[in-house]
Amino acid sequence: MTTHAPNSWDFKCDLEVDYGSEDHARMVFLALAVDKELQPDKVKREMLISDGKLSVHFEAIEARFLRASFSAFVDVLALATKTIEEFGQESKA
Repeated sequence: MTTHAPNSWDFKCDLEVDYGSEDHARMVFLALAVDKELQPDKVKREMLISDGKLSVHFEAIEARFLRASFSAFVDVLALATKTIEEFGQESKA
């Protein structure tokens, strides 16, 4: 069994998706925020919304954990994005 120092988050990745709409970015953010990392001691994920963009930062202790987390997240992100494209409407202000 391999042990890691508490701050050995050596593997990092950033993803940014421009939805062109604060409402759409927020809908996707809220849909994805409920799914927490399955191994928070090995992978961290932070999401932010700014100017209609969803930004996601991943950190992991090993490349394989980063790859698995990123891949699973992108699968769900793609589904949420397709749903917004199909059914989302701009809110009338």
